[in-house]
Amino acid sequence: MVEITFVTNNGKTVEAPENSNLLRVSIKEQGGIPFKCGGGLCGTCKCRIEEGLENTDKIKPKERKHLKPEDFEAGYRMACQTFVNGNIKVSWVPR
Repeated sequence: MVEITFVTNNGKTVEAPENSNLLRVSIKEQGGIPFKCGGGLCGTCKCRIEEGLENTDKIKPKERKHLKPEDFEAGYRMACQTFVNGNIKVSWVPR
């Protein structure tokens, strides 16, 4: 199991199986990451991996359409496209 901490949601921490999709965990556990489409088309689920970026999978082509190289360097990902393989802390801009 991995621990996911939703920093923007008062630091709510949940456990999830390894290789879990970040947005699906957020929806299931009421983590609070904003979303509209859930499929990499809208970019609404942009979030920042505050800790544990190395515990996420590789950047997907759909993410490259919404985020710039400097966004990735700063730890930003799209929750719908990100799979978690270790503990992370994630934040986002509240909508």
